[in-house]
Parts: sequence; C-alpha cells; structure tokens
Amino acid sequence: MKLGFIGTGKIASSVILGICNSKISFSKVLISPRNKYIAKKLEKKFKKVTIAKDNHEIIDKCNWIFLSVTPSVGEKIIKEFKFKASQTIVSFISTITLKELKKAIKVKAKIVRAIPLPPISLKKGPVPIYPPNKKVRDFFNKIGTTVEIKNERLSKNFWSTSGIMASYYELLRVMIDWLVKRGIKRENAQKYITSLFSALSEDAVVNSKKDLKHLVKESQTPKGLNEQGVKELTKAGFYKSLETTLNNINKRLNKS
Repeated sequence: MKLGFIGTGKIASSVILGICNSKISFSKVLISPRNKYIAKKLEKKFKKVTIAKDNHEIIDKCNWIFLSVTPSVGEKIIKEFKFKASQTIVSFISTITLKELKKAIKVKAKIVRAIPLPPISLKKGPVPIYPPNKKVRDFFNKIGTTVEIKNERLSKNFWSTSGIMASYYELLRVMIDWLVKRGIKRENAQKYITSLFSALSEDAVVNSKKDLKHLVKESQTPKGLNEQGVKELTKAGFYKSLETTLNNINKRLNKS
C-alpha cells in the first residue's frame, strides 16, 4: 500500500511520524514538496518516505490520499486532481464537508473526514472519523484511538474542542513562566508542569467512564488550595469564557 500526503504541515508530519513508527503495513509514503523543510526532514528520517515532484504524482501513484491543507487551499486545488474510484481519500480539512469533497473529487472513491492532532506522532490521542469506515478505523487505531461518528454535523463539535489545543499549551506556558519568575530553573519548571498535567490527563483517562465531576470533587479539600483555585477561576469567569469560546468556534465551523 502506498500512502500519499497532499500538504506537509504540522498535522501531516505528525501522522507520518506515527505511521512510520507503527506496525501499519505500507510500501511507501509520498509527500508533498510544499513545505520543503518538513518534507526533507521526514525524507531524511525515514527510508520509506519520498518527496513527490508535485501533488499530481501523489494522486497518480498512491492508494490512500491524505488531504492536509488549509480550507482555502483545498477549495482551489482538490477539484484540479484526477482521483481514482479505487482510492481511499482521507481529509483533515476542517471546514470542507463530505458533500463538498464528493463534488470536488468527482469519482466515487471512499472519502472519510478525520481529525488527528499532533500527539498522533506519539501514537496517542483520539481520531474522530466520519463517516464510519472499517479500514480507516483500523488504520488510525494503530496510531491512536479512532472515534467513529455517524452524524457529520456532530463531528464539528469535536473540531471545536480541538480548537482549544493551543490554549491548553498556553495555560502550561503561563504556569511555567510563573515558576521561572519565582526563581525556578526553566528546565525544572517545564519538567514539573508537563509531568504534572501528563499524570492528571492519564488519571482522567482511567476514570473517563464516570462523570469527571467526581475528580473535581476528590481533588479538593475544604478550604484547601484546589478549592481556592476552582472558586477563584469560576468567579473570574474562566470556565464560562471557555464555554463561550467553544460556542464561537462551533458557530464558525457551522457557517462553513
């Protein structure tokens, strides 16, 4: 099986890293020359990764095509390609619907929308897909955790929450800088904060079959530090602001 990537940004490179370090069976990965720095880095790192001369070569030679470009670029270039009905096409493009993809692609290929995130490079993290597809599900289960969605409109809710990823990293950065300002070496500050939140996330995953309200409650003691933290952030509107931001991102996605 030959895999082809149109676009070589952060998401594409993360998926490629996950694939190349997994047990997925493939003969070659052809990647777009668009981002020369990332493309050359991947080609140098993995023997099975090759930079294509152009996107048309990827379409001509690959069984699976991954579309990993911005919506504006996707709208311009997808309709120019000559896809084959035998191909599986996986789109990472957030705002181009399945109906729009089918219209642009023209042939009756298997088309699936997916939402991988950067931790896929570590073979971790969820990958929502729509519509459900056994081969695509099994593929992403080897480098992450596939979540099959039966309603495309609902998939936009997952896209919305993924829009908070950078905000999460910013939260960690603020705490790290706070420690550094108080005399902690940056190396130790980063090690502490990243390890702490990694452990908290793992604990949340282990307890994910229950409502996470119980973790919020169990991590507090009367008049304790965590109780103070939750109360002050709630009073400041932190969590309400988060919900508002999710609603705004979701509105933007639903306008597309």
